[in-house]
Amino acid sequence: MSKPKHVTETPATALLKQHQVVYTEHPYEYLEHGGARHSAEMLGMDPYTVVKTLVMQDDKAQPLLVLMHGNKIVSTKNLARQIGRKTIAPCTPDTANRHSGYLVGGTSPFATRKRMPVYVEETILSLPRIAINGGRRGFLVGIAPDVLIRLLGAQPVACALDSDD
Repeated sequence: MSKPKHVTETPATALLKQHQVVYTEHPYEYLEHGGARHSAEMLGMDPYTVVKTLVMQDDKAQPLLVLMHGNKIVSTKNLARQIGRKTIAPCTPDTANRHSGYLVGGTSPFATRKRMPVYVEETILSLPRIAINGGRRGFLVGIAPDVLIRLLGAQPVACALDSDD
């Protein structure tokens, strides 16, 4: 008896296929609150190349996505200033799930329930390849970073800060 195939079709991978994006699949053992550092460690990747998808909102409660290196944090002050908002703050997990249609920990920037502006830390775009959530907890896809601009219209910003841990 053969082992069942790992089912990897998600709204995100369906969108990538629809646009003929070449991607690699990277399933790993999900850990609650493990974040990008955990997935990078499990997959033997540099956390700088693992991109986390963060659902945030502005002062008018309008949602937006921020794509950030796995080992960096977002300077919400710098981001707000660059995009002309008073403030930016992370959404609660329930609000993030509602906006994205994904569960926190499995949020992909591709095929979100609600269309949101996407901002990408500009240094991500100079990497040869990145790993980003494929639309399910414990599942990353490897893609060329230009896909973020091509498919999502991601706008480059400079808002990375070194993480405290």
